[in-house]
Amino acid sequence: MSFSDNFFLSFFAVVLLRGVVNCIAKDIAFDVNYNVTWGNDHVLLFNQGRQVQLSMDVQSGAGIGSKLSYGSGFFHMRIKLPNKNSAGVVTAFYLTSNSQNHDELDFEFLGNKEGKPITLQTNVFVNGQGNREQRFLMWFDPTADFHSYKILWNQYQVVFYVDNIPIRVLKNKTNIGVSYPTQAMNIEASLWNGESWATDGGRTKIDWTNAPFVAQFQGFNVDACPLQPQISNNNINCYSPSDYWWNQRKFWKLDHHQQKLYEQARAKYMNYDYCTDRSTHPLLPPECL
Repeated sequence: MSFSDNFFLSFFAVVLLRGVVNCIAKDIAFDVNYNVTWGNDHVLLFNQGRQVQLSMDVQSGAGIGSKLSYGSGFFHMRIKLPNKNSAGVVTAFYLTSNSQNHDELDFEFLGNKEGKPITLQTNVFVNGQGNREQRFLMWFDPTADFHSYKILWNQYQVVFYVDNIPIRVLKNKTNIGVSYPTQAMNIEASLWNGESWATDGGRTKIDWTNAPFVAQFQGFNVDACPLQPQISNNNINCYSPSDYWWNQRKFWKLDHHQQKLYEQARAKYMNYDYCTDRSTHPLLPPECL
């Protein structure tokens, strides 16, 4: 049996065993929890507001964001990426504290020429410090249909998921002096011009004859702990396991099946890890130990 067969058999085992992680997102309208943040004339709503289209042309891209900030949660979005020649185009889904020394958890999809693979880049900022990129090639065509992208954030770990498969884990190691995201964060998604860096290190630019570039988004319910601005830096109540299911013990670490999927995905599909890049990080970052 091939790696791919084992990979997806394991995936379906997790689907059966971990119903909470794999619950189908509630189908609610965009404007219940979100606003358009920029590029208003490049945003269209479909299906009674249950699907949002962002477009980008030479004039503008577009972005959406949550109305509230959150202190923990299991965040998700279903996304269909721009197709054909999308070199230089970045589609993003991320959490950010929108402060100067900000915390941020990123999914960034780096477009490419038609027929070449799209790269998924994840990044983590803590207290304004980033440069924690990990990059993956997808085992499916993310432009052909919607796929789910999720971020679990509680006081024990941050986990990035692609279709319920964990691809990245950041453990809370504050006990040994490693910084960990603690600021209240908003949910944001955007489609924007990243031709200065996104494809071939910025050597391949956007071909505007393919514009407008279009990304589709679904899944606008929010499973997270809301925080008021005046207590945005005091999210201790957002760590309650009785009030918020993603704080329960089962979400403190990956279980055996998830750990296996995590290791397989990284071994097969990860093509860059800042933890092993000695040219950028001569000393091993403490969170990589």
